[in-house]
Amino acid sequence: MGNISSNSVDALLFDLGGVVIEIDFDRVFSHWALSSNQSLEILRSRFAFDSNYERHERGEIDALEYFASLRKSMGINITDEEFIAGWNSLYVGEMPGVSTLLSTVGEKLPIYAFTNSNFTHQLVWSKMFKRVLSLFQEVFVSSEIGKRKPEPAAFHAISNDIGVKLEKILFFDDSLDNIEGAEKVGIQTVHVTSPRDIQLGLKAFLV
Repeated sequence: MGNISSNSVDALLFDLGGVVIEIDFDRVFSHWALSSNQSLEILRSRFAFDSNYERHERGEIDALEYFASLRKSMGINITDEEFIAGWNSLYVGEMPGVSTLLSTVGEKLPIYAFTNSNFTHQLVWSKMFKRVLSLFQEVFVSSEIGKRKPEPAAFHAISNDIGVKLEKILFFDDSLDNIEGAEKVGIQTVHVTSPRDIQLGLKAFLV
């Protein structure tokens, strides 16, 4: 994160999971472990963010097709209902202090969110975190726009939609891959490793 000038930014773009919302994949694996009589560690080692995971996040395959692929790749035979129950246990809560920061900075700049997510998860987080999500002018979801981070086309699509040039967007994400992808198309970035990084990244806009 370099020096960010308030007059070099016309819009703020935030990831959700790991930035606005705390997530924990071990909660998912723990639920599936109980359902399949396997250990959490084994399931964690077998899970991969593979091509089917990415297709699911682009909306190219539905949840049932994705869960069918997990039965093969993870070697577990649990019902769709058990998959969904575990899948939706991902969310821990709102990141500490993020609502206050978003509410304050939202008075000075338009704020948007962009999440790599799927329809099943969206049904959960859109209700569970309705209050903080209402602070964004729009929430872009990969499964709705058919593109996911860090694909250049995803960032271009959002830039066009909000009417802000790529180089005038400041993007907050906890994934280094997404940060590097955004930087390649000219977006300014803040790599979020803790809530403190968000506060520091917004410092120029909070004075």
